[in-house]
Amino acid sequence: MTFALESPWQHEFVIQHTQRLLHSFQHWTGRSLLAPAATPAATAQALFQAPFVVVSHGTQADPIFNYGNQTALDLWEFDWSTFTQMPSRYSAEPDERRDRAQLLAAAKTQGYSRNYQGIRISRTGKRFRVVNVTLWEVLDETNHGCGQAATFDQWEYLW
Repeated sequence: MTFALESPWQHEFVIQHTQRLLHSFQHWTGRSLLAPAATPAATAQALFQAPFVVVSHGTQADPIFNYGNQTALDLWEFDWSTFTQMPSRYSAEPDERRDRAQLLAAAKTQGYSRNYQGIRISRTGKRFRVVNVTLWEVLDETNHGCGQAATFDQWEYLW
């Protein structure tokens, strides 16, 4: 899913996907990720511009990112169209990928996982530690899994 927009939240996929992200987070955790705005489009804009990271990937054999809000794009140093073509495993260094895969598997089994921390790497090689990550299964409108998402609001650059 690639489209070049300065405002990705205006695209119908992102509006619909935002609803899936919010509904799924509430379903698994019992908490709200973000208060809904007046319209689904306004909610999509609010999530895209939120001061915390939200990313998600699909269900491919090597899952591809299908969403990253502006905070995530800034942290990983990507634009929307490049980020949403990247296998999500590349967000972590090779040494960190096994732990990441275990986290994804646990969330798939349990619906979600909390309090993860790990090292990630940006496009330009900046390493950063993410903490208190919540990862959850994204559900479609019929409550079938359609990917996984993660959110966190704490990170620290490792120089």
